[in-house]
Amino acid sequence: MDATLQLLSPRREGEGKTALVTGLAGFTGRYVADELRAAGYRVVGTTMPGHGAGEDLLAVDLTDRAAVAAAVAQVQPDVVVHLAAIAFVAHADISQFYNVNVMGTRNLLEALAAQAKKPSAVLLASSANIYGNADLPMLDEQTPPAPANDYAVSKLAMEYMAKLWMDKLPIIITRPFNYTGVGQHENFLLPKIVAHFRRKAPAIELGNLHVWRDFSDVRMVAASYRALLAHAPAAAGQAFNICSRTAYSLGEALAMMNRIAGYDIDVRVNPAFVRANEVVRLVGDNTRLASVVGAIAPLPLAQTLRWMYEA
Repeated sequence: MDATLQLLSPRREGEGKTALVTGLAGFTGRYVADELRAAGYRVVGTTMPGHGAGEDLLAVDLTDRAAVAAAVAQVQPDVVVHLAAIAFVAHADISQFYNVNVMGTRNLLEALAAQAKKPSAVLLASSANIYGNADLPMLDEQTPPAPANDYAVSKLAMEYMAKLWMDKLPIIITRPFNYTGVGQHENFLLPKIVAHFRRKAPAIELGNLHVWRDFSDVRMVAASYRALLAHAPAAAGQAFNICSRTAYSLGEALAMMNRIAGYDIDVRVNPAFVRANEVVRLVGDNTRLASVVGAIAPLPLAQTLRWMYEA
């Protein structure tokens, strides 16, 4: 076991190997790619058709079973990180949650299992949203799922579907809690707040202010994914919370940004931004993750927000 989880560790456990990262061009994908390249992997990714492609970036619609099979046969990956998904909870097309998040994942697992050369690890990114409004001070992987929106239901359905393939593939399921960083779209909460401060906006409209979230830095999430791949024999067949064990209120995050930017922003609640079935508190227990990858020293949220503000 490593002493402490490191960002961009100098170890070269992926030397001479190929990693397939679905959703490589997305927010999380670029940081996972950085970690895997630091580990020595050749990183090959997928992106949606029409979003650009190249030698190591394949245009693949995950809902196209034949296209997924062809891409997997071409890449012959040693490890897989499956990030591609509809991840915005308020996404308008509900059917896409299920088509992409469940059937797209099934197409990928089917294609991987059909190869003579099996990967040593297949990491599937699920979500802590599957826990819903669990009334517990801290959520571990044994917390009964209680999804409160279609995104969360689709991710839980993906997890159950993946169990059908666990006798054929070394599957690792991750349940990241909220995380953020440079490059995340402004339709997510913290990037929206940071963007307002960056342009010196006098006011900001937000939804429910009485929410608490376990926010991680995307770089820690990527390092966790890399470490789980490296510890695949111990991790396979399990689900892991990816989190910091600390909950921040929206008010605390705003106060941090007030200090970083040097002024107080006027906060206004817009009822249109208040979600139905809002999950009030999400804070995770990462004990299981630490038992496999080593001790975890999360980056403080204020440090992440400053990185985003100054980027």
